[in-house]
Amino acid sequence: MTVSRVLRNRGDVSAATREKVLTAAKTLGYVPNKIAGGLASQRVNLVAVVIPSLSNLVFPDVLGGISAELDDTGLQPVIGVTNYSPAREEMVLYEMLSWRPSGVILAGVEHSKASRAMLANAGIPVIEIMDIDGEAIDTLVGISHIRAGREMAARIVEAGYRRIGFVGTHMPEDHRARKRLVGFEEGLAEAGLQLEAREYYQGGSSLLKGRELTERILTRAPDLDFLYYSNDMIGAGGLLYCLEAGYEIPNRIGLAGFNGVDLLDGLPVRLTTTDARRVEIGRRAARLVAGKDAMPPDRLIALAPTFIPGDTIRAPAGSARN
Repeated sequence: MTVSRVLRNRGDVSAATREKVLTAAKTLGYVPNKIAGGLASQRVNLVAVVIPSLSNLVFPDVLGGISAELDDTGLQPVIGVTNYSPAREEMVLYEMLSWRPSGVILAGVEHSKASRAMLANAGIPVIEIMDIDGEAIDTLVGISHIRAGREMAARIVEAGYRRIGFVGTHMPEDHRARKRLVGFEEGLAEAGLQLEAREYYQGGSSLLKGRELTERILTRAPDLDFLYYSNDMIGAGGLLYCLEAGYEIPNRIGLAGFNGVDLLDGLPVRLTTTDARRVEIGRRAARLVAGKDAMPPDRLIALAPTFIPGDTIRAPAGSARN
């Protein structure tokens, strides 16, 4: 009775007892059931989709893939946004799981202990998407960001660039960007190279930020001959700066981003990038939740990041651009 009063926020319960109950519930991953007790399945036709941002151009593509596969299933996606905050992710999951959805699709593999406990105890399909470099709670669908970084480094080195800089976000919570940088530096090290300069920023990505950071890093390290950006948005801003400043691209300086977003189609020069397979990731995850596809035996669907050469990287010597 005491536990019930605490969890329903009712009754006269001391602060100390309330804290003990809430701590135990969090440790056990307990989530209250808000649906009607008489509902036979104890599930509703909702799929909880948890993403870090709606302003990032990446995630609408993922949501589009999910929605397309759920259209004919009777399942409806419900979106929760975490703003890259583990604490907010806990809150979003707690609320969503209390309605007993039919499945969960959430971005990333890094979660708090409380979030992992709630998901592990949910008894429904839990599909972690966009990243496979980590330990799954249930099933992973995505790409290896470490591999993506290593492959981009190999392409840059193969094209003959040697003085390479990096422009990207501070990464305490953007784990996928951090892993790409790890892979990128590993790839450079295999060729006996290291990053010559780095420029970091905080907050959201924008064309303006890309322009400002590119000017800053090239002012500080004018001999750089390649810049790798953590995403296409700031990469596009960097490209616009270099064009206005009169840099010869891709011979004097090469540029590459990450994601392969539609924004690049409107640029005067096509930015080199990596297609992160966002729409397909959304589709494959939704098909698993909806039961259209069987769960893979190893609980892993690994898609390959796809290099898109664009116009901002030289073709390897003696070869045609692929």
